[in-house]
Amino acid sequence: MDEQIRQIAERLKGLRDALDMTEEEVAADCGLTVDEYRDLESGECDLSISILQRIAHKYGITLDELMFGEEPKMDSYFLTRKGTGISVERVKAYKYELLASGFKHRMADPFIVTIEPKPEDTPLFFNEHEGQEFHFVIEGKLLVNINGKELSLLPGDSLFFDSGTPHALKALDGKPVKFLAMVMQ
Repeated sequence: MDEQIRQIAERLKGLRDALDMTEEEVAADCGLTVDEYRDLESGECDLSISILQRIAHKYGITLDELMFGEEPKMDSYFLTRKGTGISVERVKAYKYELLASGFKHRMADPFIVTIEPKPEDTPLFFNEHEGQEFHFVIEGKLLVNINGKELSLLPGDSLFFDSGTPHALKALDGKPVKFLAMVMQ
């Protein structure tokens, strides 16, 4: 198990314990099945940023605290120099670099996301959650499937969409894709 994912799983369990809640209560509050929530706490499954964001929002903590164990401290501005954002790899194919980890009371979570290519026959993994997303492609070619509609984005292209609509992402042309993602809840 990846060390970062194990630490997030431990923080999830610690949060639930601190709130004196059962797995069933947290799962119901966050719109998950009990098995889905148990998988998150085990650290043995893919950690969706949107699910972590939903849990953090529901219990009044920041995504930073849940993902990295650190509370944001800045309330006027927060500067992130190139390549210094806090990173987490959900799975080998996805890397997230949080760009505003030190800013308190954010209304959006900005990430640089890198998606590694997968074999062409790999099925898409659809996700849906509250909020809205903005993606701006920096390099590579990104396939975004929104409720069955496939859109190919090239460097400089952007897309804004309702995150409650089922959506999936994929790197195209056998090369990694890097894009700026703003996730707002």
